[in-house]
Amino acid sequence: MTHGLSRLRPAERDTTRAAIVAAARKLAVSQGWATVRMAQVAELAGVSRQTVYNEFGGRSGLADALAQAEVDAFTAGLREVLFGHGGQVRDAIAATVRFALTEARRNTLVAAIRSHGGADPLLAYLTTRAEVVLATAAVPLLEWVSAYDGRLTPERVAFAVDTVIRLVVSHVVLPLSPVEQTADGIADLVMLLLHA
Repeated sequence: MTHGLSRLRPAERDTTRAAIVAAARKLAVSQGWATVRMAQVAELAGVSRQTVYNEFGGRSGLADALAQAEVDAFTAGLREVLFGHGGQVRDAIAATVRFALTEARRNTLVAAIRSHGGADPLLAYLTTRAEVVLATAAVPLLEWVSAYDGRLTPERVAFAVDTVIRLVVSHVVLPLSPVEQTADGIADLVMLLLHA
């Protein structure tokens, strides 16, 4: 395939983009993002190198798309767990944190990033460039709080949501305690933030 994605129908373009992102993920897991080359991604995805550049603009654009795809998939599961607990605030928060930490430990890309330590450029998406994670993960949390507790001010809710996401991400990057213990501790803290 040598033509650009702009000539494809939307469904074909989405499929091609997904194939490119999947190829990038596979290579990042197997060898670390720092050594992944666009030509490798193109070959694995079955497209031309120029197609990858045309669509993503370069390595940083592809890294952004890879991070966003990972966060989107993760957030879908987060939403299901969160809304599955109805209005039981503490239980819902604890279950959601448990889900997040457990999924992060199972996730092969997160494991690869952690195994390379500070050397993997994708680590920035969990630290200095965590806005992708913060913005995407905040959506279901804000929706859930709005659905089940209208007494809280938007400012208090936004602060609590931002705080819990930052705490969870820090425990993903550097897990120190068992998942259950961390989930309970964060749930207790969120209750204090919401109802102080």
